[in-house]
Amino acid sequence: MSQETNYTEDNIRSLDWKEHIRMRPGMYIGKLGDGSSPDDGIYILLKEVLDNSIDEYVMGAGKTIEISIQGSKVIVRDYGRGIPLGKVVDVVSKMNTGGKYDSKAFKKSVGLNGVGTKAVNALSSFFRVESTRDSKSASAEFAQGNLTNQELLEDTSRRKGTKVSFVPDEIIFKNYKYRSEYVEKMLKYYVYLNPGLTIVFNGEKFYSENGLKDLLSENINETDRTYPIIHLRGDDIEIALTHSKTQYSEQYHSFVNGQNTTQGGTHLAAFREALVRTIREYFGKNYEASDIRKSVVCAIAIKVMEPVFESQTKTKLGSTDMGGELPTVRTYINDFLKKYLDNFLHKNTDVAESIQRKILQAERERKELSGIRKLAKDRAKKANLHNKKLRDCRVHFGDTKNERNLETTLFITEGDSASGSITKSRDVNTQAVFSLKGKPLNCYGLSKKIVYENEEFNLLQAALNIEESIEDLRYNNIVIATDADVDGMHIRLLLITFFLQFFPEIIKEGHLYILQTPLFRVRNKKETIYCYSEDERRSAIDKLKPKPEITRFKGLGEISPDEFVHFIGEDIRLDPVMLDKDMSIEELLNFYMGKNTPTRQEFIINNLKVELDIIEEEK
Repeated sequence: MSQETNYTEDNIRSLDWKEHIRMRPGMYIGKLGDGSSPDDGIYILLKEVLDNSIDEYVMGAGKTIEISIQGSKVIVRDYGRGIPLGKVVDVVSKMNTGGKYDSKAFKKSVGLNGVGTKAVNALSSFFRVESTRDSKSASAEFAQGNLTNQELLEDTSRRKGTKVSFVPDEIIFKNYKYRSEYVEKMLKYYVYLNPGLTIVFNGEKFYSENGLKDLLSENINETDRTYPIIHLRGDDIEIALTHSKTQYSEQYHSFVNGQNTTQGGTHLAAFREALVRTIREYFGKNYEASDIRKSVVCAIAIKVMEPVFESQTKTKLGSTDMGGELPTVRTYINDFLKKYLDNFLHKNTDVAESIQRKILQAERERKELSGIRKLAKDRAKKANLHNKKLRDCRVHFGDTKNERNLETTLFITEGDSASGSITKSRDVNTQAVFSLKGKPLNCYGLSKKIVYENEEFNLLQAALNIEESIEDLRYNNIVIATDADVDGMHIRLLLITFFLQFFPEIIKEGHLYILQTPLFRVRNKKETIYCYSEDERRSAIDKLKPKPEITRFKGLGEISPDEFVHFIGEDIRLDPVMLDKDMSIEELLNFYMGKNTPTRQEFIINNLKVELDIIEEEK
């Protein structure tokens, strides 16, 4: 019989606002992370502060926002109206307090729940807010949400506006680092959605005149567009649209009131439906929906009154109404496309003809692949995917749209020993493992047909659930986990080629990573240090004098599950796979996977020399 536990008044405890945020940060900012992923917490902190400055611009106050990130310190300065001086402390430290509850002041704001800056305050080791208006200034400083200093200046020559400085708390965010690539992408979205706004980040200026058309121009090269970008604008909606010549699946950039809804929602579902209906009615043909949307690249932004999102991080819209006297989101978007896209196609028949040719091409390819697809699905079932190739995580047992999807990770690894180590040490709730059998095929220059004919690619595609669109991607993070030797590097390159060739949006949207595992273990009887580089090895040796035991890990299979848990848990090190904005995907694939060229030979020789120098130094 189990021992009875005492339950008295002493067991009842009330948490204040900052204690609750620090105890359950995921409720307020999603996952924590270390900055290697674009949806990690440190970027959400920046976004929460920045959203307030953006709302000032939307309300016609302040055309410039200045941002500085030096190391771990973030500073955001706007030239809006400034927080009312008597409420400076309250708006950053009292829950459910803010000006956005007054819908007259913030008609179509991103955040309405009064939580954003409070979460930033509570999760920062240093937080300072300063407001200037009417030639007066007020400021307050906090540490982990606790007020440490407060000032009021009667007279000041400073320009009006708000300045927020913060340092994410290392107790909450371990070993974090801001990556400028992710910050820049976020800022570009802000200026695309707010033409006329200038954002200056560490001295670099971001500005857009053409809104979402500029966004699509940045994300799809002119040579890869089937036709020039269609750009449509209404009072509360903006759409930019084209079809890719080389991309197979659909790709969407969706926004609500300036918020990047990476998981879509009612507005994106309505757009996909309305696009099909409008195209069918224009051509008078009952084309398959998948043929119409195949290879589509689109950006859509809408504004709604008091939006309802499915989580605090606002990545998916739940609202079904536009607000006020406007119709439902579905009806509004459908009516807009029916009128404006239809008019555009009638005025631009050359574009309409290009779209029709693209649809007919997709139809032919679908019919050619239909038999192969059926066989591929049968093979996937026979391979007993979820028991052999894929060891899934519990988040997906039942509801594939689980709120914890942002936390999910799929490790792609090779070999039984490596797969076994990761499987035994993983977090079974959010981490899954896909085991490769040998080296994957070099698919450069091959058609999508090979994805269904090749067992490894077919099963990987099925595991990720990305056959039609990455909107249904089952894992937010896809991590290539291979040995740090020649064979491991080759497998990495072949897998990256697979994604670039057939699913480039996986990389463009920041879902693909390389797992970094330690090269060395340096230890004595009292302490063990894992080293990821030669410099770290030297430092560890100096620290653990005299003559510690040094082990060189040659493969993932050599790392025991007891040790592996340290490398895929809180201290996981991931290197995001990013595209060079100055090089097209075709150029990238041709350089690395095409025929040998003097340029590539020189690149390999130079980088091989670096590796050989390191090996020689180890001896």
